[in-house]
Amino acid sequence: MASRIKLTVSHAPFWHNGDSIAKMNLNIMLAAIPAVMFGVIQFGVPALGVILLAISTSMFWELMMNFATKRSLSTGDFDAALIGLLFGMMLPATVPWWLVITGTFVAIVIGKQIYGGLGANPFNPVLIGFAILMISWPKYFDFDAALLNYQFDFTAVAPLAALKHLGVPVVDSFSTGQLIMGHQVGAIGSVFGLGLIIGGVYLIIRGYIRWEITLSYIAGIIITALLFQLAHPDKFAGPMFHLFAGYTLLGAIFLANENSSSPVNKIPMFIFGALGGCMVMLIRNIGAYPDGTVFAILLINLLNPLIDYIRPKALGRSRDNA
Repeated sequence: MASRIKLTVSHAPFWHNGDSIAKMNLNIMLAAIPAVMFGVIQFGVPALGVILLAISTSMFWELMMNFATKRSLSTGDFDAALIGLLFGMMLPATVPWWLVITGTFVAIVIGKQIYGGLGANPFNPVLIGFAILMISWPKYFDFDAALLNYQFDFTAVAPLAALKHLGVPVVDSFSTGQLIMGHQVGAIGSVFGLGLIIGGVYLIIRGYIRWEITLSYIAGIIITALLFQLAHPDKFAGPMFHLFAGYTLLGAIFLANENSSSPVNKIPMFIFGALGGCMVMLIRNIGAYPDGTVFAILLINLLNPLIDYIRPKALGRSRDNA
């Protein structure tokens, strides 16, 4: 008679690959270093001060909320540090210190902790903080005005602002190569397209972001921009300009892929990303803001529960066990 061995099997997951939230966040921060370093070199010590202040105050607000809500300390997972880093990357180097502190407070307390902390936030906390600041104090996010005193060896004009207010001839002065290599005025961590691409490739290879969201987001940008340009070639810039100007790559790689506010199923990921890219172009070309990345991603965050519910029907019929 064959021997019977009684096995006790616990619920899934059955296997752990050694990754952790802290390791994932550290790798995402590592991937952002090329873009951040270029921003610091380009905009100087003030840019470094903004980045460090954003990271430190984000961790401070996280710590204060841990004490206030009597939860275990969560700063060790580096989620607050990542939020601070991404928030700092979206700012111009000349923003005042109080704006950075206010923004990180909104991002951590209202964007994350008020919903229950890590994994419970329906919106990207970075974008919640940034959107409220941008609506409340818009003059600090006018890159042409904010960085007026900086001296560059290229045309000191923010490309998207030039497109929105000055027309295509100014935009034509920015080649794709210039935009990729950071020859533009903008936020600390968004001007160096090549650095963002390097970081994105690293994260995709390591599996820390979903390539489905990133590539479909970029496809949405390219296709929608191309349609606008074909309809009015004398009015709208082409896909390559929009891909490498403003927050596009930062959004596609670091912002749209935020775990709690993006889909977990494959087909919804493609829909989520493509819809985000399309919305960016609609806001840029016919909306009130030069760069629509922030509001576009917040809108798809809002639609995420509905999008993630979309699943293909299984083949065949189910059988009753009776």
